[in-house]
Amino acid sequence: MRLTGGALRAAPVLWRSGDGPPVTTSRDPAREAARRELSKRMYHEHDPGLLQRALNAFWDWLDRLFAEASTATPGGPVGLLVIVAVVLALVAALWWRLGTPRRMPTPSATLFDDRPRSAAEHRAAAEAHAAQGHWNQAVQERMRAVVRSLEERALLDTRPGRTADEAASEAGRALPDHADRLRAAARDFDDVTYGGRAAGEGTYRRLAALDDDLERAKPHLTDNAPSAAHNTRQGAPG
Repeated sequence: MRLTGGALRAAPVLWRSGDGPPVTTSRDPAREAARRELSKRMYHEHDPGLLQRALNAFWDWLDRLFAEASTATPGGPVGLLVIVAVVLALVAALWWRLGTPRRMPTPSATLFDDRPRSAAEHRAAAEAHAAQGHWNQAVQERMRAVVRSLEERALLDTRPGRTADEAASEAGRALPDHADRLRAAARDFDDVTYGGRAAGEGTYRRLAALDDDLERAKPHLTDNAPSAAHNTRQGAPG
């Protein structure tokens, strides 16, 4: 480098070839030659990998973001930390109050699988799951026992493809004193089966108590909720 006219200029590269005169290389070819030399693998064996470079870029971006936010926040970094803590506390409070977001139940999802089982079999399966603390499966099987029992008593028509909500609505017309509990049980079944929520022992015990109460409940037979047994008695010879 040399100073010419108050500005720095790159000096031409000079070298000798044997005993001949020195060879002068202009600036651009010299720069290209240096670039090719430095691009050789031997100079980059210890360079960080792609993942490390991405992480470095992310942390640099996060550091700049935090620095910019802290300068724009009253109180500087301490004020920013207080605001972040308050937001996190609000999110935690809402999560605790509302629970895990529920997905809408699939309208076409049915209550029973393809293999028909009796109410007693569903109850036995529910109790087996409850004994192992598998509350989701216990709630599912106990709800199936409730509906199957109502079908066996002819309070519900046996209909493949029925959903828990449909069963609760239809059974509530025959057993109006238990309509609210039936709807709540159907919601619990839907939450566990399709909504991604986890049931607890209390949910199962409430459903088991409803099952026991329905076994002793007397139906209110109306024109809007006929049963197969009622129709049979009407058609029987007097």
